[in-house]
Parts: sequence; C-alpha cells; structure tokens
Amino acid sequence: MRRKDREVTEPGEILRIVDTAKILHLGLMDGDFPYIVPLHYGYEYREGRLIFYMHGAREGHKLELIRRNPHVCVELECDVEPISGGDIPCKYGAAYASLIGRGKAALVTEEQEKRRALKLLMAHQTGRDFAIDGAMAASVEVMEVVLSEFTAKARPRI
Repeated sequence: MRRKDREVTEPGEILRIVDTAKILHLGLMDGDFPYIVPLHYGYEYREGRLIFYMHGAREGHKLELIRRNPHVCVELECDVEPISGGDIPCKYGAAYASLIGRGKAALVTEEQEKRRALKLLMAHQTGRDFAIDGAMAASVEVMEVVLSEFTAKARPRI
C-alpha cells in the first residue's frame, strides 16, 4: 500500500467498513480482461478471515467465469464524499473508506449452508432476520468468497 498513512489495520474499523458498505464489486478474469460485477453481499468474520456470500441467477457469465478460474478480487467502499479544493482543481479529492481483497470463489451447494449464507446476506442488507426455506435456497446460486488477503484504507472527512 502506497499511502501507509491511510491504511486501516484495526479489526473493528475494518469490520465497520464491511458493515457500512452495501455493494461488493467482484472482479473475475474473462480471458485477457477483468470482468467486474456489483453485488449485494452478506459476510462473516471467522478466525481473522473475511468470508463473503453473494447470490444470483442459477446460470450466467459470472458463474462460468468462477468455474473456469476461482481466483477473484473484491472491492467495496463507503463514506464517500467529495472534498472541495475551492478554486484550485488539484486540491479536490474525496473522503472514503475501502477494502480490497483477493481470494477464491466457490459455489455453495449444500442446502443448509446456502440457507445460512442467504440469511447473512439478508441480515446485512436489511438489518432483519428472515426465514429462508429450501425452495428459496434452491431458486438461486450462492457464491462464497474466502479472502486470503485484504487491505483497508480510509481518508476521513476533516
């Protein structure tokens, strides 16, 4: 990380970023080019590891790409606000907090695990605890991304 002065290392602040953000950008490899998809997510922090859960249609391009190459990158951000530079264009910037991580994606196939992942996703997105039944879980594909490494950074509004 180039800007060490903006690095976030405290686990509580990292989790605040993950809690506050609502959209995860999932980066996949599509031949020679990256393919990036914005997705709603749920997550858990277990034994120092971030695990994200997303859902989507049971077929499609992102699933094909995950099956071809499970190595992924994720990015999420929150607290984004412009910072005025007044009359000096080069003084403009933005306040933000973000996380970028690398890991592996897999499709969740076991029904109970899919239901649990969907409950985490809905809790994160809505703040509510929903009952997820087998039919609901069977109607979607659930992706799990386990990050092997991640960094967070922030530039708070002064």
